[in-house]
Amino acid sequence: MQKTVPALTPEEFAARFSDLHPPFARQEAVVEASRCLFCFDAPCTAACPTHIDVPRFIKKIATGNLRGSALTILDSNLLGLSCSRVCPVDVLCEGACVMHRYNKQPIEIGRLQRAAMDWFYAHNPSLPVAPENRAKRVACIGAGPASLACAAELRRRGYPAVIFDRNPLPGGLNTYGIAEYKLRPPDSLKEVELVRSMGVEFRLGVEAFAKIEAIECEFDAIFLGIGLGPTHRLGIPGEDLPGFIDALRFIADYKTSSIPVGRRVVVIGAGNTAIDAATAAKRLGAQEIHIVYRRGEAEMPAFEYEYEIAKLDGIVFHWWTQVKRIHGSESVESIECARPDGTIFNLACDMVIPAIGQSRLVDFLARCRGVEVREGRVVINRETGQTENRKYFAGGDCVNGGREVVDAAADGKRAGIGIAQWLEADHG
Repeated sequence: MQKTVPALTPEEFAARFSDLHPPFARQEAVVEASRCLFCFDAPCTAACPTHIDVPRFIKKIATGNLRGSALTILDSNLLGLSCSRVCPVDVLCEGACVMHRYNKQPIEIGRLQRAAMDWFYAHNPSLPVAPENRAKRVACIGAGPASLACAAELRRRGYPAVIFDRNPLPGGLNTYGIAEYKLRPPDSLKEVELVRSMGVEFRLGVEAFAKIEAIECEFDAIFLGIGLGPTHRLGIPGEDLPGFIDALRFIADYKTSSIPVGRRVVVIGAGNTAIDAATAAKRLGAQEIHIVYRRGEAEMPAFEYEYEIAKLDGIVFHWWTQVKRIHGSESVESIECARPDGTIFNLACDMVIPAIGQSRLVDFLARCRGVEVREGRVVINRETGQTENRKYFAGGDCVNGGREVVDAAADGKRAGIGIAQWLEADHG
């Protein structure tokens, strides 16, 4: 029988999963914004995949115009709230800040963006849209960041848009797949409600994969924001034992309901999702957490700041280690590992969480007639998001293989513009 830790009370959960980076108080935001040099041709803007006018939104904060600041952000990135919390700013906007040249602390762009977005969502959030006066309709498959950005852009241009998703809650990985201390489901759903308020229709709990032919008949253009598929299987004995759960399912379960957590947890993989799962297990009460990775520390794909969080949480890393099998009778009891020198050892554990990347949804994509797929990724025109089948457009993880929320938002907006231009030119 699996050995688990006691469930947290709601108060304990809230305390342990509190904000990783607490928000600025309003006056703190003004002071930080006043440090900005408001560069012309700003490198921070160039470093943002959605090209937010960073100096402009920061200057509005410095002058107390938080709504104007938020509207500047949203004009470029409809997912400004979630991106302010989850973007790897140290390798994007803040990493490009000119303050680095003067050996000074970069402007805290992410926290300033959050200050503006938090204010916006606390004060009757709304965005202007064009009247729904276009006859042509667009379907967006998947309710994650790419589809939300695409649908919003279409509504700004007067086109009706319908988002399909098989899950009961929209938002994609923003709702289900990002660590709670970075982004909570209620914050993800605020962005969903903003899109809904723009007139976008949501059809949830619908398996669009099985209805793609009917969707093709009903709509004039289709955007594929389907993300990626399930976590890859390890292909080793013991994967079906109780206590074995993939990282995305683990994160979704603890964020939206509850899940028993083992006292001793092993996470397989060393990407950002692996770190999210490991640090969540720690906050949920696991006493001992190990991360096992088949390559070395220098090769780990997780961002450096994610790695630092894991080390601060006391998570133990095992480099150059391959998992050979999972042992247990009624549930997980240990994993058998091997090192390149032939050393074999066991790690005792009650829970195993693989985070070794996601599969591609090639079976579904094969049903999208004329959509070219190369190495599991949808091939598009990078300027418009259009596929080989001119009716289909795509963006986000199904195109880039799995990047950041901000990349999906950029893809979605670009495709929304591309769809509108194509419908206008081709269909009148």
